[in-house]
Formats: sequence, structure tokens, C-alpha cells
Amino acid sequence: MMRPSTKVTIAGVELKNPVMTCSGTFGSGEEYSEFVDLNRLGAVVTKGVADVPWTGNPTPRICETASGMLNAIGLQNPGVDVFVERDLAFLRQFETPVVVNVCGHSEEEYLRVVDRLADTDAALLEINISCPNVREGGLAFGQDPKMVEHITKVVKAHAKQPVIMKLSPNVTDIAEMARAAENGGADAISLINTLMGMRIDIKKRTFMLANRTGGLSGPAVKPVALRMVYQAAQAVSVPIIGMGGIATAEDALEFILAGATAVAIGTANFFEPCSTVKVAEGIEQYLIDNNIPDIRELIGAVRDI
Repeated sequence: MMRPSTKVTIAGVELKNPVMTCSGTFGSGEEYSEFVDLNRLGAVVTKGVADVPWTGNPTPRICETASGMLNAIGLQNPGVDVFVERDLAFLRQFETPVVVNVCGHSEEEYLRVVDRLADTDAALLEINISCPNVREGGLAFGQDPKMVEHITKVVKAHAKQPVIMKLSPNVTDIAEMARAAENGGADAISLINTLMGMRIDIKKRTFMLANRTGGLSGPAVKPVALRMVYQAAQAVSVPIIGMGGIATAEDALEFILAGATAVAIGTANFFEPCSTVKVAEGIEQYLIDNNIPDIRELIGAVRDI
């Protein structure tokens, strides 16, 4: 048998394999490049970038939980100008497509970043709509389907690159949010972002995070993420990038069978820096072992018992 094809396409951008990084867990690639050959990844997704530097939340802002972790980093980042001059410049040496995660507290903030990235090497934009909307009393953009559709339309009208909308799981109906993003013109969607959680130190009787709450990620969220990816895949026709607790090739294949065209590795990078490459290799080995010539045959191929 010939070597199987692991290539997938997201909004016209070809990835050599379906394995990407999760925003916020891989920096912008440089710190992981001594462990991982970035040319072996499907895409590198950068840490969220805003129009100006964000200092993030006060510390402590990260803690472990059973089968996962909580973070309340607050999207600390150096701002888009430093990002373009430093981080994108570093990533230019690799053949791997770069997906830039964009964050903002208002339409104007998102658009300033999108406009700044228009003439850069960024292949795709991933719009983080879990940010609090300061104009609407702090409710996240991604928790109201009308706002999801609206912000997607606004970004699409400005963006030179294809747009991925990153959906929040902290909603009642993920399919409704996926349809809203598609209706707004999204070229793809990614999910899930973190689930809101909390830990308390019973000895000190204090919150373990200065922010009180944080985003739960890691193996604990995988069943929820998998269910949401499946529901979204049933609701929309645009490509889906699945994430949430993926640590092995078996995890990744579950998401692909549920309907994801690509997957992203997040928390696993912290306890196994080479996890992205190991997952990519494991997917290829699965194709070989099962005589499957093309990874695309598996997308959405789950069936009832």
C-alpha cells in the first residue's frame, strides 16, 4: 500500500496533516521549537493577540485539577505590533501554515487586529469570541447567537484571510452557535474553548485563582468537547476544528470520526511537549494499520452500533 494521505483542507488552506496546536498552549511556537519540528505539524495556532498589550489577570492564575487544569491567564499578550515583528517573523522560516488567534473587547478592537494582519503571512484568522463584550455588560460575544452572527459578519467584511470562529462551550445549545457563525460567513469553526470552573483551598479557605474562576481544560473536558463537535458537525457544512482534552492519536481520531476536519492539541503540550507530533504519527499509523488510503474517509464516519 502507498503511504496514506493525511492532508486536509480548511477554507482553501492545505494542511499536511490534521494536527494543529491550541491557542494559548504553544506560545507562538518558538519555545516549543526545540522539542518539536514545526514543519511536521498541520498548522501552528498562536497565542491570542490584541490591538494593544494586555497584562492579563493577577496571580495565581493557574492550578491543577483532577484530570485537567484551570487557567485564568486573561489573554496576556504583547499586542499585535510586537507579535507581527517578533512572532510572525520567527514562524516565517517554517513551511507550516500559521493561524493567528485574535481577541478583543469590542468590534473596534477585533477589527484593528484583523486590519493589521491583512498583509502578513498569517494563513487563517481564529477569532476568540469568548472575550467579554464591554459594550454589552461583560457577556462574552460567543454566548449570544445574534452577537456571534454579527461579530462574524463584521470580521468577515474586513478580513483578508479566511476566518475561523472559536466557539465557547459555556452555552445551552452549541449547534445554534455553530449555525450563527456559519450564517455570519465563517469559513470554519473551532471548538471547544474552556469550560468555566473553580477550585477552593480548604486550608486557607480562599479561592485558588485570584480571578476566582478559570477555564477548565485537559482530559476531563474531552467527552463534553466530543459531544459538542458532533452536534456542531450535524448543524453546519463548514469545516470544524475539534479540541478539548486531546492527548493521543486515539483521542484525535474520535474527534475526526465525530465530524472534525482537523484537531488541536492544547493542555497535553504542558505534560508532553512532543504530543502534537506523536498524535500526527499515530494517526498515520492508524491509517496504515487499517488500510485507509486517505484521512478524509474518516471525517464524520462514526455510525450507530
